Amino acid sequence: MAKNRLLLLSNLVLVGLLIFSGYSFKNRLNTTSTELKAEEVKSLEAFVDVYKVLMSPRCMNCHPAGDIPLQGDEQKLHAMSPMRGVDGKGILTLKCSNCHAPEGVPGEHTPPGNPEWHLPPADMKMVFEGKSPRELALQLVDPERNGHKDMEALKAHADDGLVKEGWTMGGDRALPPLSYEEFKEAWLTWIENGAVATAE
Repeated sequence: MAKNRLLLLSNLVLVGLLIFSGYSFKNRLNTTSTELKAEEVKSLEAFVDVYKVLMSPRCMNCHPAGDIPLQGDEQKLHAMSPMRGVDGKGILTLKCSNCHAPEGVPGEHTPPGNPEWHLPPADMKMVFEGKSPRELALQLVDPERNGHKDMEALKAHADDGLVKEGWTMGGDRALPPLSYEEFKEAWLTWIENGAVATAE
């Protein structure tokens, strides 16, 4: 009897911990209350700017819903129809690096370059295309969908070379709606104030 009572008590404690941890995680990511703290408001306002940049062609073209990258300011399917591949770098002989060299080639309508040019891998596609602000915010802070990044890694990701490439591709490509410095500030402000997602 005592053993059964102890087992029941242990199970109740475990369930309580799971509920509490689940609530804490949900509460941090899914702010639906109309009574927001000042830092939550600051986070939400910052994400408005973050979202504008992530929805721009310079970001979304390499975060498509399908397995073919988008191309140009019109965000059409890539003319060469390269496929994502397992590692995000293409398949068979049609690799991203065939055209996207370590450095960009000067001139109009030439492919931008970067030594790390690739799409996200097949097992972690990190799609931006078609995502609402809430959907994208929740995805960005979910390690199971953001490349296994915690909050510190997310903050550091703003300095990733491929992220910065969005502002240096050259040619007649439209720049993101914020400068890189403005984007980084908004990105860090969003994360450091709770990485709050909109209610809808």
